Amino acid sequence: MSRRIDRINEQLRDELSTVLARQIKDPRLDGVISITRVESSSDLRSARVYISVLGNQEQQKEALDGLQSAASFLRREIRNRINMKHTPFMTYLLDESIQDADHILRLINADRPADSFEQNAKNGISELTTDSVALNISCSDYHGEA
Repeated sequence: MSRRIDRINEQLRDELSTVLARQIKDPRLDGVISITRVESSSDLRSARVYISVLGNQEQQKEALDGLQSAASFLRREIRNRINMKHTPFMTYLLDESIQDADHILRLINADRPADSFEQNAKNGISELTTDSVALNISCSDYHGEA
């Protein structure tokens, strides 16, 4: 994708997030809704808007229904906020990548032997300390500090 389309996608995501947070009064959209990414077509006439909804499947479906019913309002607001030749028609989809990543992490942790946690606890080593030490090292390396 070109840098121009990437910038437009980012601007669409930011403006949609702002409109959802401040101007939409639909009770179906009262939950925690995050716009994870926007993918516009090369001609910028259509865009897929991926959302993540905190809640069960019923709440996710209600949020999608609420977004579909507010689609014309959202498009009109985007047209007023972003100066584009054509305002894209937006399709709203659930972003399942977060749920997929969570599922993969659960599978990885399920395969990990339970005694490794006990062994680390006996040695006084926790994963949190190991990760924070690695983070401090990588940050200092990045900034050129010793």
